[in-house]
Amino acid sequence: MNSGLVLRALRGATTAEVNSAEAIQACVSELVDTLMERNELQGDQLVSVTFSVTRDLDACFPAAIARSQPGWDQVALLDCQQMEVARDLPRCIRLLAHVWLKPNQAPVHPYLREAACLRPDRAQP
Repeated sequence: MNSGLVLRALRGATTAEVNSAEAIQACVSELVDTLMERNELQGDQLVSVTFSVTRDLDACFPAAIARSQPGWDQVALLDCQQMEVARDLPRCIRLLAHVWLKPNQAPVHPYLREAACLRPDRAQP
């Protein structure tokens, strides 16, 4: 799908309250839903999404959660561990998504929960 569209990279991040499958599922679902909604995306506009998680999150794979989203069956998904840096935001999940957008459409990068402090210029209520 690229009929009149341009390939763009979207960033975003969120935090889980605790290291549990339920908490990770809740925040990943919220992040993915927000990414889709704020960028007016359909599943066939996504090319790939890479999730990185801080070392303190190991209860489940974010990509497995995203894979269950409607229309995401053809999206290339990958999980990896975020580089460990002193004083990094704990329990953080970041994403990098490659998507097809309209040429004049401004991309929206969702930074949610405690991750809003990573990019206050991108955080929205």
